[in-house]
Amino acid sequence: MASSRRNRSRSKRRSIYCPDHGTYLDSVSQKYPLYTTQAEHLQQRGLSRLRSLTVIAGYGTVPLTGEWLEAFWCDHCQETRWYHVHKTAANQYTLEVAPETLWMQASGVIQPTGNPTVSEFTRRQARQTQYQGIKDFRRIG
Repeated sequence: MASSRRNRSRSKRRSIYCPDHGTYLDSVSQKYPLYTTQAEHLQQRGLSRLRSLTVIAGYGTVPLTGEWLEAFWCDHCQETRWYHVHKTAANQYTLEVAPETLWMQASGVIQPTGNPTVSEFTRRQARQTQYQGIKDFRRIG
């Protein structure tokens, strides 16, 4: 009984506001967690040089807790923007527009240029909406 009362009084929305206008932002994507493979990134987040080198040497890839990429819709701006979100405390967040370099550190993100290990033929086949059959495999020459 006490837990149901507690759940009703708890806020259901994250308090994330537009850095430009101060209006509430609606999330329009999933959270894409961030990770790092470089000791410099850990040093920027407060770890000592020796400790960050030890952690990277031991684990290789380290998840960055409390940080992720997420897209939000602002009613005032009338546009969707991708932000780098930092959770600073319980239900408190800081936002900054996500730089391109950060996308390489995100987990589960599809690269806009495509997978570099996939051939052009496979990309073309994946974009195709109709089956062309044997015509796609005809010999050139």
